[in-house]
Amino acid sequence: MNIIKKIFIYFVLFFALGSIAYISFVYYVPYSEGVRSGELIKISNKGYLVKTWEGELSQGISGAQIFSFSVEGKNQEIINQLKEYQGSYVKVDYIERYRTFFWWGDTRYFITKVEKENSPHFNINSNENN
Repeated sequence: MNIIKKIFIYFVLFFALGSIAYISFVYYVPYSEGVRSGELIKISNKGYLVKTWEGELSQGISGAQIFSFSVEGKNQEIINQLKEYQGSYVKVDYIERYRTFFWWGDTRYFITKVEKENSPHFNINSNENN
């Protein structure tokens, strides 16, 4: 009976350490980093058990190309900026993770910075003569 108890304890320790290592790798090692810009068309706090912040950028004039992203709940400054810039043209810096978990968000793309910009679609030059 003593050998079964040891095997069980080793199995539980191996499983726990393996889970911690896997989650740490997925969280701290980004798959890619980048910048995207577009019209911020959605920012929402959704979920039943765990609330996550999700948003969408329209990257085309017709809205055919949508970039979906998540925001970590601890980034309250970014969340407030996204709420303020709703409907505006913005540039976002993001990291892409290898995968996500339900308590992080719906997508693998996580916003790390947001800036308001002028839309290239409606940029009117006041120096032009008509």
